[in-house]
Amino acid sequence: MAEGSVKKIEDFVAVERPLHIFLGISPYATMLCTPVDLNELVVGHLLSEGIVRAVDEIHEIAFKEDGLCYVSLKPTVDVEKRLRLLNRLHRIIPSACGGLHTPQFLKGIKPIKSAVKVKAKIIQKSVTDLNVMAETFRKTGGVHAAAIYAVNGKLLAFAEDVGRHNAVDKAVGKAALKNTSFSNCFLALSGRLSGDVVLKAARVGIPIVASISAALNSGIEVARKANLTLVGFVRGKRMNVYNAPERILLS
Repeated sequence: MAEGSVKKIEDFVAVERPLHIFLGISPYATMLCTPVDLNELVVGHLLSEGIVRAVDEIHEIAFKEDGLCYVSLKPTVDVEKRLRLLNRLHRIIPSACGGLHTPQFLKGIKPIKSAVKVKAKIIQKSVTDLNVMAETFRKTGGVHAAAIYAVNGKLLAFAEDVGRHNAVDKAVGKAALKNTSFSNCFLALSGRLSGDVVLKAARVGIPIVASISAALNSGIEVARKANLTLVGFVRGKRMNVYNAPERILLS
């Protein structure tokens, strides 16, 4: 609406729907998400939350009406034990934020030993390219974007979602279903680098995480514990490296 005038138009709006996930017959979580790439979302979420350690631990993912999703894991997976270790009960995951980040989660983080190095210009281009690929964002302005890249800059997986955590999970799920080795990759995203987002990358072994947005103190804390390279404010030819700068090559 311009000053002194009113005009009625049609516009694109981002869609948010609930996805009710069950592990076996037990309710696990309700996720508010963009209703596309749901199989990849579930796979990536199970991996990044530590419920499963590999895709082959998942026996079946079945989607039913009314946003119901039933996940069957292999008999060798002790679901209850893993949920206890993660202190997870049935919960609602809104699109505006992800799981809880508490100091107890830092205890189980294993340092990433990947010795990969990435050129700074590749990091910068990868984050810039998110805007080029983010068609839904350009239409609606209401979603986040995330992508998994090989260290040479090759795009391996891209996803958008109303939730920044969901976008990361979708990208992780897409890459995992292609048997991607996460130790030779980096994650680029559009959202804030909070502790729970960085923890997702650490759990699957991604050594470098970069975003156009800011890092929070919780994200830096997780990065230090995980020996993960954390890069924020990737804009133009500048960026802030908060931890493990040895993985970033200047030339």
